[in-house]
Amino acid sequence: MRVTSPAVTYEPRDPSEAPPRAKRLILGDPLTSEMLDDQLLPKKRALPIFASDALSSVAYAPQELLMILLIGGTAFLAFSPWVAAGVVVLLIVVVASYRQLIKAYPSGGGDYEVARKNLGEGPGVVVAAALLVDYVLTVAVSVASGVDNIISAIPELNPGRIELAVGFVILIILVNLRGVREASFAFAIPTYLFIGSVAVMIVVGIARTLLGDPPVASSAAFEVQGEQLTQAAVILLILRAFSSGCSALTGVEAVSNGVPAFRAPKVRNAQMTLVLMGGIAILLFSGLTAIGLISGVHYAENPCHLIGFDCAAGPQPSLMAQIAGATFGVGSIPFFIVQAATACVLLLAANTAFNGFPLLGAVLARDGYAPKALNTRGDRLVYSNGMVILGLAAIVVLIVYQANLTTLIQLYIIGVFVSFSLGQIGMVRHWRRALRELNALTPDAAAQASAAAERRSANTGLAINSVGAGLTVFVLLIVTVTKFTHGAWLVFIAIPILAMLMIGVNRYYRDVEHEIQVDDQTHFGATGDLAIILVGRLQKPVIKAIDYALAAKHQTTLAVHIAVSDEESAALQKQWDEHRIPIDLVIVDSPFRSYAAPVAKFIKKFREKHGSSVVTVYLPQYIVGHWWERLLHNRRSGRIAQQLMLIHGVSITLVPWLLDSSELIYGRRSRPLPGDERAGRPTPEIQHHGRRVSRAEGPPAPGAANARSLEG
Repeated sequence: MRVTSPAVTYEPRDPSEAPPRAKRLILGDPLTSEMLDDQLLPKKRALPIFASDALSSVAYAPQELLMILLIGGTAFLAFSPWVAAGVVVLLIVVVASYRQLIKAYPSGGGDYEVARKNLGEGPGVVVAAALLVDYVLTVAVSVASGVDNIISAIPELNPGRIELAVGFVILIILVNLRGVREASFAFAIPTYLFIGSVAVMIVVGIARTLLGDPPVASSAAFEVQGEQLTQAAVILLILRAFSSGCSALTGVEAVSNGVPAFRAPKVRNAQMTLVLMGGIAILLFSGLTAIGLISGVHYAENPCHLIGFDCAAGPQPSLMAQIAGATFGVGSIPFFIVQAATACVLLLAANTAFNGFPLLGAVLARDGYAPKALNTRGDRLVYSNGMVILGLAAIVVLIVYQANLTTLIQLYIIGVFVSFSLGQIGMVRHWRRALRELNALTPDAAAQASAAAERRSANTGLAINSVGAGLTVFVLLIVTVTKFTHGAWLVFIAIPILAMLMIGVNRYYRDVEHEIQVDDQTHFGATGDLAIILVGRLQKPVIKAIDYALAAKHQTTLAVHIAVSDEESAALQKQWDEHRIPIDLVIVDSPFRSYAAPVAKFIKKFREKHGSSVVTVYLPQYIVGHWWERLLHNRRSGRIAQQLMLIHGVSITLVPWLLDSSELIYGRRSRPLPGDERAGRPTPEIQHHGRRVSRAEGPPAPGAANARSLEG
């Protein structure tokens, strides 16, 4: 007869009745896959999600531009308008170029997809590696800049700079793990407050200037001892200032990578968001640069080079803080609003990376260049694994570089211009191929008008992306030359290493796929079916495992006990006989107190005698609800399973036994509750019982009634 386990199985509780858990409190309830469309973003909420990086970069790009020029002395600030104009022109070209990219490749792969499809695998993975590195640096630079602005308003926080930066990264991770929709709500207000407050500050500053009362920055009276520069050094300094100002372009590519997150029509909404982002960034960047020059902001790379500045008093206020103080007055309510909004948007600029990095990681995982786990959506329908990896990498960078913005900014924008350049070159090749295909067609009269329209569109795209490719390659050369010796060489090491790792991952997945591919020649040829239930002591989890094995109706079912103690083996045999268990018990000696090796030896001898049987090993395993309970159980089942799975033709079945504490995670009990009609029911009577025989006998024949013990 079949053994019936005395355990009572209860249906899982309704999730609403489950006890609250920390994960649910922090992240919220899980979302079903059907709710994915509800997480898609309209333009007004997509702007703060995907444009916060590009918009926030205007808070530090003018500062970096003026800081580099000031190395040569205050006279070099006269070059600022021309350098800023070059950045604006480049930003216009890049925005126009990415409008074409979004139209041609709306799947979310962005520059990576363009480069891989048009330039080949090598350039594709280089672009992907550059973008991944740049996303990490985006988080680090944005958070460091945000902390800088907080410290400018509250200098007493300077000693806790690193702790503040790490804490903000963790907070942004948690907000993003709650889902794109909730993150958009959380980040919309600070982003729009930043745009509004900075726009008001620029308008007020320009109005005061036109009325004859221009704002004056706190550093306007400080002189700078400029370095003596040769003509070549002057040109290099101007180019370096231009490359630092180009940090205003970071984040432009995020919209092209995030097209799948937009509501329909996706392409149109993404293009409109990109244009809106570019327009706002240009206005804010130009306005802040102008007000910075009007108010006489002197921001030095080393504040001690400012003649008259007290280095011991703390760090110099940021450009944004100086402009706000000059325009509204230090300590005024508008001053603190601008500083708070700037700090918030700089911190939230990291959110752009927390959307771009996971989406790109998912695309790479689908293409086999990244671990498959990056293509898995979490409870809140976001690619949570990618978010956690990005956050941890950014925390490491912040700790290593002490959250120092001046140092981190030197590593920045290298990756983004690598991707810009290869992406635009790929788009040029895309349009040329499209034109060749259109020219090769011989459409009838009805299709000629459509072909002509497509040809005009392709020619327009080719012209725009050709200009974009030329400019971005030129800027990449400038950025490389001017930043390489200032720390950017690390990026040029990291990108190739990461690219090679991705190619290695792809080759591994390719080899595994080839190895497991179905063919008509592979035959496994098993002739028997053996079930083994590993028994330590006779307990309810073992009875449950026996019950499962018997229900599966294997050809041969045996219980195997690994004997490390004669006393325990004798006690088990006695219990086995008393309870009349209906399968045979095999006792295998283990003089070296190992478990998996004796079982493997038993399987080998059984197959030698009875043929190549398929073997199923049943292992009882405790399921607990508290973390500390895992420390109190030896977890032997898992270790044995890991070793036995290395034997060909052996499958492992873990039979769970839910202890009462498992109710915390499963909402059910493993044993009957008091008062249950089955509570207290004894182990059922067994009409058939096995016997232990001499250790000298070999493995029992398939289907035999009795077990045979083996020498260990």
